[in-house]
Amino acid sequence: MLEQLFSSLEKYYDEMVSIRRYLHQHPELSFKEEKTALYIKNYYENLGIDVRANVGGNGVVATIKGQKPGKTVALRADFDALPIQDEKDVPYKSLVPGVMHACGHDGHTATLLVLAKALHEMKNDLHGTYVMIHQHAEEYAPGGAISMIEDGCLDGVDVIFGTHLWASEPVGKIQYRVGPIMAAADRFEITIQGKGGHGAQPHRTKDAIVTASSLVGQLQQIVSRKVNPIDSAVVTVGSFVAENAFNVIADKAKLTGTVRTFNEEVRSSIEQEIERIVKGICYTSDSSYSYEFERGYPAVVNHEEETDYLVNCARNIAEVTAVEETEPQMGGEDFAYYLQHVKGSFFFTGAKPDGNENYPHHHPMFDIDEKSMLIAAKTLGCAALNVHNQENALETESAQV
Repeated sequence: MLEQLFSSLEKYYDEMVSIRRYLHQHPELSFKEEKTALYIKNYYENLGIDVRANVGGNGVVATIKGQKPGKTVALRADFDALPIQDEKDVPYKSLVPGVMHACGHDGHTATLLVLAKALHEMKNDLHGTYVMIHQHAEEYAPGGAISMIEDGCLDGVDVIFGTHLWASEPVGKIQYRVGPIMAAADRFEITIQGKGGHGAQPHRTKDAIVTASSLVGQLQQIVSRKVNPIDSAVVTVGSFVAENAFNVIADKAKLTGTVRTFNEEVRSSIEQEIERIVKGICYTSDSSYSYEFERGYPAVVNHEEETDYLVNCARNIAEVTAVEETEPQMGGEDFAYYLQHVKGSFFFTGAKPDGNENYPHHHPMFDIDEKSMLIAAKTLGCAALNVHNQENALETESAQV
């Protein structure tokens, strides 16, 4: 059955590339993906596959039912873009000013659509049910996963798999990890309210810039002195705004930043520690403050058994040249919410363009090697089918005993 699936995927590879390039030319931002969602919906309807649109917003869910009994497996791809100007000189460059698929979500979507087409052609021989989750708004919290789950995209699902095309790693490499693979991604905002005045009379002011500058330095000590070295964490101040003239002492300064963690206790501890530091520094400078800590996506935590399925499949795919356990990544992903509801695994598929400078995700020059989509489709498809093969093998073994 795998040979049939792989043969179909290879046959439809050019279509996969064509879909990806069309989507790359027509990106849409998070929560605004109406045309992309319609494109996905129409693709399934033209194939005669059962599809439900407007799931939790702009989400789309397609269902393929095999003719034989078995588990329900979900496969997920995201399809939103980013507010970045595409600077590549390629025929499929974004046609939307200031909007770009700079993270590979166009490739994720093309991969899942063609995989669904191949599975649909095999439905008479398939065990169980396959649910194709096309998720909107992964890039922007609260994300689309929560609303899609609330709207029933995981109803009846036994296991879920997903992948991210990973442009920092060469094509042919699959990276996996049991347990936490991506971090919880939170945001904080701190506003310092002092007392402004003339730059030549600092003694009559409460300098918000000085107070905020002291705060930036103290925040860097949270990870080094308040977090167990065995645990991983990041506290980053990403912006510092205090708009005034050169000879004016600012009365207000705003800091925004991000916190990345894997452990929920560490996550809560850092949230409290930030405010404790802010409160102390503002007390010594006789200033007031406001503090907001916005929790984003939780950590992506893979399940062991499902990850083992994935690893075994990847090692038997001809195009896969390396299968390695990766270090946890500090980036965030709302695939985490699916794994809180059902067992599954999320992995990285190497997609570094051959012979080109390696531009990172979210860069104006970002691109992928499109051969990575075929590898991703084969790995996802193999993992999905393997759930049923494993289930059948266990049933046969039990009967023999």
